[in-house]
Amino acid sequence: MARDRVVLGEVLAAAEAAAPVESLDVVARDLRERFGARYVSFLFLDLIGQRVVRVAEDATTLHGRSTERIQLTGSLHDQVLRTQKLVRAPDDADGHGHRVIAPVTNRGDAIGFLELSLPETRDASDDMLEEVEQAAHALAYIVVTDRRFTDLYHWAQRTAPVSLPAEIQRQLLPTAPSCEAAQFTLACALVPAESVAGDTYDYALDRETLHLSLTDAMGHDLNAALIATILVNASRGARRVAAPLAEQAGCAHHSLLERRPRVLATGQLLRIALDGSGAQP
Repeated sequence: MARDRVVLGEVLAAAEAAAPVESLDVVARDLRERFGARYVSFLFLDLIGQRVVRVAEDATTLHGRSTERIQLTGSLHDQVLRTQKLVRAPDDADGHGHRVIAPVTNRGDAIGFLELSLPETRDASDDMLEEVEQAAHALAYIVVTDRRFTDLYHWAQRTAPVSLPAEIQRQLLPTAPSCEAAQFTLACALVPAESVAGDTYDYALDRETLHLSLTDAMGHDLNAALIATILVNASRGARRVAAPLAEQAGCAHHSLLERRPRVLATGQLLRIALDGSGAQP
């Protein structure tokens, strides 16, 4: 356990010392030097949830990075995603050595995968695999922190063009589509992710309550995205000053009437007590 904390601390410290766009490369170099890996790469889930995008560590610019798109269904990455457990397999490249794939996940938010190719002479011991898992855990925190400062992670997820309404809509959503806590597991998604314009979800957690909301603005165009913007931000603003649910709904209703009269939008607000005692719609 002490060694795990040392590994985690070392990786986090090295990444923090680097620029946000270089933190992935810092982690990759650390793993190559520590384990003699032939290559280290990071794979991100795309917005649609059908592919993973490999971002190699051997390039220095955003558009110069070496990428590969892999179909998720039926792959080893699909297995790792579903089980959230590290997988070791023969290296498909030449039949020698082995490949290690670990989940990069933060509080239930499946960000992607850490993948290493180890030479045949390198024994993948239990201690080494635990260190890889710790590095993947550290990487999740690094990505969550650094994606505030760079578009690198957004770029890696774009395997299909995203419409302007959908781009606006995505900015309304929580930064993590899933959340896992001791009392609950929450998973959210929008389909199709690249074109939906008026549908949104939101959630927030406090000490005693999980707050949820769903909204559906009329239409599938830019106007629907603007309606959704008013709805989400009005209800979110009221929620953040601890307004009751009826007041949150009223704030969203009146904000919409003032700025977009004669439009239709529906929604649902919900509070769930974390002790399991009940829910308030």
